[in-house]
Order: sequence, then C-alpha cells, then structure tokens
Amino acid sequence: MKDIAGCDWVIEVVVERLDIKQKVFEQVEKYRKPGTLITSNTSGIPIHMMAEGRTEDFKKHFCGTHFFNPPRYLRLLEIIPTPYTDPEIVDFLMNYGDLYLGKTTVLCKDTPAFIANRIGVFGMMAIMNVKEKLQLSIDEIDALTGPIIGRPKSATFRTADVVGIDTLVKVAKGVADNCPNDEAREQFDIPAWLDKMVANNWLGDKTGQGFFKKTKGPGGEKEILTLNLDTMEYGARIKPKFATLEAAKPIDDLYSRLKMLVAGQDKAGEFYHLFHYGLFSYISHRIPEISDELYRVDDGMMAGFGWEIGAFESWDVLGVTKTTEAMKAAGFKVAPWIDEMLAAGNKSFYRIEGGKKYCYDPASKTYKMLPGGEAFIVMSNYTDKQIWKNGSCRLYDLGDDVLGLQWFTKMGSIGGEVLAGMQTAIDKAEKNYKG
Repeated sequence: MKDIAGCDWVIEVVVERLDIKQKVFEQVEKYRKPGTLITSNTSGIPIHMMAEGRTEDFKKHFCGTHFFNPPRYLRLLEIIPTPYTDPEIVDFLMNYGDLYLGKTTVLCKDTPAFIANRIGVFGMMAIMNVKEKLQLSIDEIDALTGPIIGRPKSATFRTADVVGIDTLVKVAKGVADNCPNDEAREQFDIPAWLDKMVANNWLGDKTGQGFFKKTKGPGGEKEILTLNLDTMEYGARIKPKFATLEAAKPIDDLYSRLKMLVAGQDKAGEFYHLFHYGLFSYISHRIPEISDELYRVDDGMMAGFGWEIGAFESWDVLGVTKTTEAMKAAGFKVAPWIDEMLAAGNKSFYRIEGGKKYCYDPASKTYKMLPGGEAFIVMSNYTDKQIWKNGSCRLYDLGDDVLGLQWFTKMGSIGGEVLAGMQTAIDKAEKNYKG
C-alpha cells in the first residue's frame, strides 16, 4: 500500500463488498498524497456509500470509474460522481478517458447498476421472460437477438455464459432489491430454472457449462450442446427457421432490416414487437432517473454491450409516433415526457441539421447539439448532402467547397468499388470543388 504514495490515480477493484472496500480505502487514505485521484471500479455498489467516513480531500477526489470488462476490447467507461466530487475532477476524467484512453466516457448518476448494466440486464431478463411467453428455445432467441438486429454474435444466452450466470443473477437481484419504485421490477425476478443453474454451478464459461456446453463428438470433433430449459438436459443445437429472418438476412442496411423484422407476421415478428416495446417503455421511464440526457443511454449500450445502434435511435428508426401508438395498444406504457414531446410536434429523439447531430432534451423541451459536434466532422451527419454513391461508397458535400468520401466495406477493406469511388471523388473535386 505504501507504493501508492507515488501514484496520481489509484483505482480500487477489490471484491464487491462494501465493508471490504471501506477497509481498503482506510488503508489508501493513510498513504495517498493529497490531491491524488481515487476511484472505484464497482459495477453496483452506490459510490457515495464508499466515501463515507473519509476526509474532505479524499471525498473531493473520489468517484466511480466503471471500466467494462474486458477493458482491452470494450470501449465503455462510466464516470459516476458523488455529491462530494469536485466538478473539475469529473471534467478531467471525462476528457482523459475519451482523449487518452480512447474510451466512450459516459457520465452516470449514482443509481443501482448505473446506465449500461441497468438497461442491459433489464434487456436480458425481459428477453428471458418473452422466451417463456412465446415458448422459444435458447437457439431461437440467440438467432433473433444477434447480428441480425445489430447486436454482437454472442446475442443473449451466449453473452450470459461469457459474463457469468452468477454475475447476471447478482446484478438483477441488486436492481430488484435497490429499485423499489422501478415500474418493471418484476422483470428482474429470477426464474426457477435460472436459480437451479446457479445451484448446479452451471455458471457459463468459467465452470465449463451454462446455457451451452462444449463437448467432443464420437470422432473427437468439438461439439456445442444447448440446454433445454424444460428438461434441464443438454442436446444438439437446432438451427432456427423463421420466415421473417430469412427475408431480412439479405438486407445490408440495419435501419431497413429492423423495420422489416418488426413488421414480420410470424413468431419472430411477435418476438420483435414484445422485445422492442418492453425496451422502449423501460428506457423512457429511466429518464431522468439514471441520466438527464438520452444520448448517454445509447452511448452506454453501444460501447458497453456492443450494440450497433442505441435504443432511442432504434425507436427513431421504427418511427416514434407510430411505435408509441402501437405500444399503448399492446398495453405498454411510456413516460409522460414522451407524450409531451410528440404533442409539441417533436417526432424524433435525434435530428441532423447542417452536418451537426442534435438530441432531444426533455428538461428544456428543446434539441441540444451532441458534445464533440464543434470539434469533428462526422460524415454520416451529411446523408442529406450526398452527391454520388456506389455499392460500397458515399460521397458527400461537406460545405466550404470540400467533398468527403466514406466507404462501408468489411474492416474498411479497399476493392474495386472503393477504388472507383476514390477516382470519382477526385474527378468531381478537380472539376467543381476546392478539395
């Protein structure tokens, strides 16, 4: 512990127990020099509780910095100040995390599970409940909730195996216990089969089996078996067949694909209705409880859970007015500020004007520019200024007589269409533009 006297920033990552953390901070306080940053990587314990009993200098320099695991791959860093944290420290960490650590830094309120885990774990538990309602299998759910809707390949149940089923249960129970006023609290109730998995020590990858189990086939080849939650036995994986999925697979554009999936008339379409309506209802009620700004919720889910598109942005894609009406007809409630927003003629959460992206702010009932808008030119904000395209590229007029070329190939690879795009961009620039 004495070695921390020479450090500028001390991060605590010990076991998730308040009493142990407080003992550690007692030691830290003996050795840290005044002015040193001290933060906790807790994913669930209220940050202000850990600061109790500490000196004023400690409290001023203390807050939560929740790095998503594994930090090497996941971009999210949640910054959670306490009422005692010096605002300058918060500004420093938001900037340092973004600029020097390359993270998506998201400012959170000190509420249970912060932003990403609160929404992410709700999403996973809600999907498990819809699974029961529609009698879908684990393989079917993972086919419906993976890359097809812009989510990681690990989808829902595979993600639970990677995270650890005991961890998932712990966070869900933490929300249920600490959020008595959460209108969807019953979604966090642990199903009997999930309790049984924890009792059996089937905790996912760390114990060798969870919702999936790796074995060797008769010829020694690797085989992955799936758990049947009705029989609690493992069996061969069955490839799901849904007409809606087959129709949507060839569509490259995620926005168009989402619309098609939600319009599906089979069981997959029914799943997407219930799944999106539940999610949209939940996020609407979390403003301003977990965040004053909508975009922070979307940033948290994209950077922490690997979503390609945020939840509020998905709602925009499906049409806020139309979807809200359908939600109400299906018995899902939205927070009052959504009705106020629509009544005032504001039909979307995000809007783009003059190459800048704005987000609706429920507190002021106006649209505010997203941070970083002044510092960067974001090509995708110029879709209304597109002057040419082919299968891989888009060419935009960025103003000031300057063109911008963007291509969308896998891993940014350069093939014939991209080379043709570059040549076209140069030709057009030389004829009619300055650059």
